[in-house]
Amino acid sequence: MGLLDILQQYAGNALAQQQANVHQHFDEVAPQVSQQDLGSSIASAFRSDATPPFGQMVGSLFNNSNPQQQAGLLNQLVQSLGGGNLSSVAGGVLGNLIGTGATPSAITPEQASQLSPGDVNAIAAHAEKQDPTIVDRVGDFYAQHPTLVKTLGAVALSAVMGSLSQRR
Repeated sequence: MGLLDILQQYAGNALAQQQANVHQHFDEVAPQVSQQDLGSSIASAFRSDATPPFGQMVGSLFNNSNPQQQAGLLNQLVQSLGGGNLSSVAGGVLGNLIGTGATPSAITPEQASQLSPGDVNAIAAHAEKQDPTIVDRVGDFYAQHPTLVKTLGAVALSAVMGSLSQRR
């Protein structure tokens, strides 16, 4: 089955989340689309009313990421928060970890591993309220790691696939 045939199954299909083969379809489609389209589609899934809130999904992705990916994600979130806000987010866990200067240092993989998915959930939710474009940047970040996107489950993958079908 070709790319367009697969994506057509998700075009405007409210029942797409029930697709038994969504993981397989995602595996076939992700390498064939541009990273830009995949990132935008992941961001669309983050914003979808059919998926959990952005912070929750990011916390889940963080939990399934390796330490380098965790640090990369956290550095994206910290950029959107700025140094002055770090002590007020998630009980100050980021401020305690990297300081609260105007230009906080980059988070290392070792530091990232000290945070829980719940901490990251709260950090991501706060970042989204402060800077809604973080959703797009996190979508772009995870477009570089499509295997992790599959850990979000069938509903989120269906939302990604539905968004990709609209871009074709």
